[in-house]
Amino acid sequence: MSVTPPPPPPQQKSSGCLKWGLIGCGALIVLCGVGIVVIVAIVFGAIKSSDAYRGARATAERDPRVIEVLGSPVKEGLWVAGNVNVRDHTGEANFEFPIRGPKGRARVHAVATKESGTWRYSELTVTPANGPPIDLLKP
Repeated sequence: MSVTPPPPPPQQKSSGCLKWGLIGCGALIVLCGVGIVVIVAIVFGAIKSSDAYRGARATAERDPRVIEVLGSPVKEGLWVAGNVNVRDHTGEANFEFPIRGPKGRARVHAVATKESGTWRYSELTVTPANGPPIDLLKP
């Protein structure tokens, strides 16, 4: 008597759920990353477009003491930390940003208030990577 082995069970086809789940998770991660980049760009853009930031940057870039330490031209960096709040003709600002030149790098720290439409700095310092801080409010 000869016994024939039972036929192998049919192979089950994958439903594709894993593949679509991974694609969905990947798309979600990419969208979150894009959202974070957009938020950072909006915040940096808002601070960088303020008169307080532009005034601090221009003062630091033109100061002869900063040029002596960093070289010329002095250029702004990408990152900005801090905040600028403006309400009509008043406001407050407290922020920090990097600058660099051919000889080195530094950080600019500014604290200012806006009264009657004019920004007045109570602190505006440049701190080189190697060297003492430079008070831009003192000649």
